[in-house]
Amino acid sequence: MSDINTPPETQAEANGHTGHDVAAAQTASGSVPLPPLEAGIDQEREYVAALYRRLDELRYEHQQQLSKIRATGAVGTMQNISERDAFATMYEDRLAQLNAVDDRLVFGRLDLDNGDCRYIGRIGLTSADRQRLMLDWRAPESGVFYQATAFDRQGVRRRRHLLLKHRQVQGLEDEVLDTSLLEETAENHGDGALLAAVTARRTGQMGDIVATIQSEQDRIIRAERSGVLVVQGGPGTGKTAVALHRAAYLLYAHRERLKSAGVLMVGPNSTFMSYIERVLPSLGETGVVMSSLADLFPGVRGVEETNPAVAEIKGRLDWVEIIAAAVAHRRRTIPAPRDVTVEGVTVTVTPKMISRGIERAKATGKPYNEARATFVKVVVKEIADKLERILTTRSEGNEADRSYLIEDVRTARDVRVLLNLCWMPRTPAALLEDLFAKPGYLADVAPQLSEAERCLLQRDPGSAFTVADVPLLDEAAELLGELDETAGRQEARQQATREKDLENARKALENTEGALADIGADGVVRAEDVVALNTETGPRMTAAERAGVDRTWTYGHIVVDEAQELSAMQWHVLFRRCPLKSFTAVGDTAQGASPSAARDWKAAFAPFIDDDRLRIEELTVNYRTPRRIVDLATRVAEAHGLPTTSLRTVREGDYEPVIETVASGEELIQAAVEGVRAEHTRIGEGLVAVIVPDRLITPVRSALAAAYGQRLGTGAGSMTQDIVALTADEAKGLEFDAVVVVEPTELITEAHGTVGPLYVALTRPTRSLRVLHAQALPEGF
Repeated sequence: MSDINTPPETQAEANGHTGHDVAAAQTASGSVPLPPLEAGIDQEREYVAALYRRLDELRYEHQQQLSKIRATGAVGTMQNISERDAFATMYEDRLAQLNAVDDRLVFGRLDLDNGDCRYIGRIGLTSADRQRLMLDWRAPESGVFYQATAFDRQGVRRRRHLLLKHRQVQGLEDEVLDTSLLEETAENHGDGALLAAVTARRTGQMGDIVATIQSEQDRIIRAERSGVLVVQGGPGTGKTAVALHRAAYLLYAHRERLKSAGVLMVGPNSTFMSYIERVLPSLGETGVVMSSLADLFPGVRGVEETNPAVAEIKGRLDWVEIIAAAVAHRRRTIPAPRDVTVEGVTVTVTPKMISRGIERAKATGKPYNEARATFVKVVVKEIADKLERILTTRSEGNEADRSYLIEDVRTARDVRVLLNLCWMPRTPAALLEDLFAKPGYLADVAPQLSEAERCLLQRDPGSAFTVADVPLLDEAAELLGELDETAGRQEARQQATREKDLENARKALENTEGALADIGADGVVRAEDVVALNTETGPRMTAAERAGVDRTWTYGHIVVDEAQELSAMQWHVLFRRCPLKSFTAVGDTAQGASPSAARDWKAAFAPFIDDDRLRIEELTVNYRTPRRIVDLATRVAEAHGLPTTSLRTVREGDYEPVIETVASGEELIQAAVEGVRAEHTRIGEGLVAVIVPDRLITPVRSALAAAYGQRLGTGAGSMTQDIVALTADEAKGLEFDAVVVVEPTELITEAHGTVGPLYVALTRPTRSLRVLHAQALPEGF
């Protein structure tokens, strides 16, 4: 990547970009004779070089503009400062986009019936005089690049794929749709670009499919934003790629609406999120919030729930009522009058005084912790009034100011103990910890659960929160609200400080009124501007950055991958974060492994939306997995009663699956080591994954590390090596050149008889599959 601080002329020389300038290249992109494929390579290299020169120019210009704005500092009126910050944000966002698309900037060209030519790329580019050089792949005019066929050309004569490596054109692939062109072009490489993409070596990072999006995928990517769009597709159909490209498309097509609200992308685990993290920036989008299910509650990273039965219980919508009851349970009155001591004076607090405080607080409609401030205010005032009457009686005729009594009452130890007894401030974490550590508390608020289910939920205080706990924490946070341990006093102090600062600013401006009038600046500076300029506001954040740390943030659209795995409570949390109920959910009901996994999409969404707001689309072509492997995986799934999506595969595959029997369980680990070596011998270079039951993951990783050293990756962020060891759950949504599946029967057993995890493991490879077993093979093999 070139240096954005270097002038573009120098960059062009460094990159070998010589010849025509951008304007000349634009002329070349207009009506030109259609040359043979071989003669076209030089022309394309020249034009692509011109596009990169324009990209470098834009990066240089934006960097210069950003540097100029940053150099101005915080001067001028608040309006000027706000405008400066807005421009800085704009230039920063644009620079991030221009930097992210540097690799393989352009990938397609359309030759049209009217003689025009359109280049298709990751973003749109225009010349300095506003002439169009390249279309953004998401623009309406670019749609025909993905949709045109020989039967419905839509005005397209030829679709050309430009095969780039970094900035250099390496080759071309043409699809001729107009038969009259066949005499003019030497070859027709209809599926070359697609096959090159699906057979390319895996790197441990997902690549985009922007250059090879197929018609059925494009239709889904460009579908309307409203409602819930479910994309059902079997393994290898490109569900994840479609979801990511749809997020990028929606941000382009609905920029104004979604730029401020944002888009949330949710995946099953951190390994998966690491796998896909580079795709959206490569598509020209850098502002999407990405989160795994474990990270949906800010400040908490949930660990895996080890007991599937517990995960199933926590996934039920019953927890909406249970959490509400648990919060209400924390408010209580006193059974009898109670004495409190304030500065040596005894005051009796009655149950009616507490009840009045509770009712007044509940009437505010605020969440628990925020309403507590009203409760404290009411009860403290009643106690102070009683105290004042006592003191007045004792010192009849004394008219002393007793306004200080409110603070005396508020800070008295007895009063604080009583207030906390009746309305203890709570955090979501403390509430949930109490529920699971105190059987009596859980029994009081969760009559929906059986005694056996409540026993399963019990755990020691201080236990780590699990992924299944995350939606319960979120629900508790919604009902509890923000915790203000000062009972409103801090907010009052801040307001008082602001009013004092405003008054001081007004006096300062009055003192300088004459001087300001002399220079014509009277009335320009306001007291509010002076206060704001001297108030620390913290670092400026983008909408995506603010959304990522704000639990209450509501998004314009949410994309969910592996959606079949989500429990009802997880969906409940996500629907709260998207009031417009605008979702893209991609998944495969056949791959469901969790106890709450969806078997029917309509049933899964019934609690949240009406049927007329739900659309279900299906992807039917398997681009990743060879037919030889798909056939085996399908037989195994169907033998266990698991319905699968009927798929068409684009490749037969070069290798038959290998089923290898190991003499004993003790030899499985060494067999896995040898299996990796055999697969590398079989396929040559490539990423080989060993997918094992949970019980074997640690010893298998140790053995692979001993045998292969730093070539081994172990999960999130470490899949750039050529060997990785994962559980079936960690492998969900990923793909590898070759896969070694260890002990398939145990994969079913640890999933309590569900074949979904094994089906997932068998369908991860793009080239080769090896199965190792000591136990009897499951049916279907």
